[in-house]
Amino acid sequence: MDALEEWIRLNSYLVYGILFFYCAMKSGALPLFAAIFASTGDLSIFAVSAASFLGGYLGDEARFYLARRYGDYLTSRLPRLGVIVKRAEGLLARHGAKYIFLYRYPKGMRTIGAFPVGLSNMSWLRFTVFNAGSAALWTTLLVAFGYVFGVAIVETVERNWGWLSVVALGVFASLVWLVYRNNLTSAQKGLRTP
Repeated sequence: MDALEEWIRLNSYLVYGILFFYCAMKSGALPLFAAIFASTGDLSIFAVSAASFLGGYLGDEARFYLARRYGDYLTSRLPRLGVIVKRAEGLLARHGAKYIFLYRYPKGMRTIGAFPVGLSNMSWLRFTVFNAGSAALWTTLLVAFGYVFGVAIVETVERNWGWLSVVALGVFASLVWLVYRNNLTSAQKGLRTP
């Protein structure tokens, strides 16, 4: 853990850049982990918050723009994307502005979440206000949780690292054994069939 913390301290600007691009593309837990390192003093809480917010906000602004500019062309060329966008459009029609606040949270929705909004008749000004509010709320929740509980999380990991490593190894070994056994059984059944 000490080596990781040292690397993060020495490469903090790289970490902030990675965090920005990560948040521009998706809404996973990386801001939470960055905030944990901010709680230990390895990163700046202000920079973690700014990179997370700006990435989340600007990423969705870019998707909105791309949908406005190229959305009809893309959905006509990629039918599977069209189906996904239609489902999201249904959610947008039923839930309006709430949709913009909520699409950041379900796994996989964030990647295409702003796309249906860009295809709708919602104005860019209305979208950007809701988008900024949504990105601010998302950033605040993840970064605050990581920062407030960060020291406790780091201490728990450091205290229980050996124990957790053994459990993780046991789970991994069990999964490998199950996959091996299932493949062996399937292969034996294949040999028995004429």
